[in-house]
Amino acid sequence: MMTSPEMRDLARCLLTYEASVGKVYGSKELATLRVYEKLRQSLIGTTGVAGFHAIASRALALARDEAPGLNAAQVAVDGSLVALSESGAQVDMDKNQTGEYQPNEGGVILIARLFELLLAFLGETLTLRLLQDAWPAGALGKDIAEKG
Repeated sequence: MMTSPEMRDLARCLLTYEASVGKVYGSKELATLRVYEKLRQSLIGTTGVAGFHAIASRALALARDEAPGLNAAQVAVDGSLVALSESGAQVDMDKNQTGEYQPNEGGVILIARLFELLLAFLGETLTLRLLQDAWPAGALGKDIAEKG
């Protein structure tokens, strides 16, 4: 089953936002890792390390079916994402036809899968609250910001 267009759009918004913030502050960290890490930090308080590890591992397994570039990535015991930086060009940002950077589908799919699982396990209200706590309203897109 493919990731939903709504979850891909939300993932794209956050990846684009984190890429622009990283560029402003000179961060070398991949936008995908920045989004993932913010989610991890937000969710560990709610789900615990083991709970987040389980959700993230499942999201990664599902995402690999759609994005084979994620095969090198693994979820560590603490829930962090490892080995992604080695294949970062395949899962983070690519230049579009106009030369601007936009999220690569591998990163979009991974983050979208996380969102889908969070919605399934935590429900819409709690998932939206976690996203709103981690990012400013403008990063989430108009539809998500208005639901809060």
